[in-house]
Amino acid sequence: MSTLSSSVVAHDLDEILDRDLPWSDLSGCSVLVTGASGMLPSYAVHTLLALNDRHGLGITVHGLVRNEEKARRLLADVLDRPDFHLVVQDVSDLLDLPGPVDYVIHGASAARPALHGSQPVMTIKANLLGTFGLLDLCVAKASRGFVLMSSAEVYGAQPPETELIDEESYGGFDILNPRACYAEGKRAAETICTTYKAQYGIESRVVRFGHVYGPGMALDDGRVQADFAANVVAGKDIVLNSDGSGVRTYTYVADAIAGLFYALLRGEEMAYNVADPDGLVSVRRLAELFTQVRPERGLQLRFSNESDARSYSLTKKQGLDSARLAALGWLPVVDLPTGLGRMVSHLETVVQGS
Repeated sequence: MSTLSSSVVAHDLDEILDRDLPWSDLSGCSVLVTGASGMLPSYAVHTLLALNDRHGLGITVHGLVRNEEKARRLLADVLDRPDFHLVVQDVSDLLDLPGPVDYVIHGASAARPALHGSQPVMTIKANLLGTFGLLDLCVAKASRGFVLMSSAEVYGAQPPETELIDEESYGGFDILNPRACYAEGKRAAETICTTYKAQYGIESRVVRFGHVYGPGMALDDGRVQADFAANVVAGKDIVLNSDGSGVRTYTYVADAIAGLFYALLRGEEMAYNVADPDGLVSVRRLAELFTQVRPERGLQLRFSNESDARSYSLTKKQGLDSARLAALGWLPVVDLPTGLGRMVSHLETVVQGS
């Protein structure tokens, strides 16, 4: 039985564990999850612990975080569990973890776009030094596997006619722009994974997430899905500063983490896109769907420039092709309206409790 204070997250975990996966392969394993207080890594932590609750798998989870105060707030439900251990340090620093480490799930990274401009050195260090250090740990511990939480950012600029980006479609970006710290860091981290497999035999899986939303995303994250959710929670209209024509793939966090475990437990390829094909919508449509989450509030979509409201064309439609992951049996189970509703419900509970 879940002891989570969030009924939304508890429901999400039930859906993840209902997936037809060989969960017993994780029995008795020790798993290190970095960035454990972040949205995606925290769901990985909760999934592993929920496996203990439902199936008694005896998994030991080490959650590495840089900010202890934030972690104690966001991981309060699991801190006192005997099968969870909080590790406080920067992932870029040398890690000395006693005992076995069977798997590492590396999610520590400055994902907020604002940090890519204000703290580019920290951003790239977490991806480069962090990945090197963690894979060295895997070598020392003779680990069974390593999972890198990567990003669609590795694909760079794509031809304008591209609609779905598969795992082989690499474009370019300006490597001399400090903001390349995130995309270039993720690319390098993926290459580091391949080198450790080639030289040391460490099995790695790279999961490239598109735009993910859901519980655990901070209202001040800076990405549109967080901004729109913050407006709904505050009862404010959503205002777009453009025509909202950009189209991307939006995936609910529980479906995204389920995809990670499909790649880990069933995957044979190195890299997998994780994206809900039905979540391929424009920013404008996403905003409209957010206003409909709480229809009783009568929230509206408005534009700072009226010409944007009249002139709307899907000029740039690029999402991730998740066919490779779907071939493993993965399918998203939470559609966009349902997922947005869960996200807002969770955030309302958090705001009311603060």
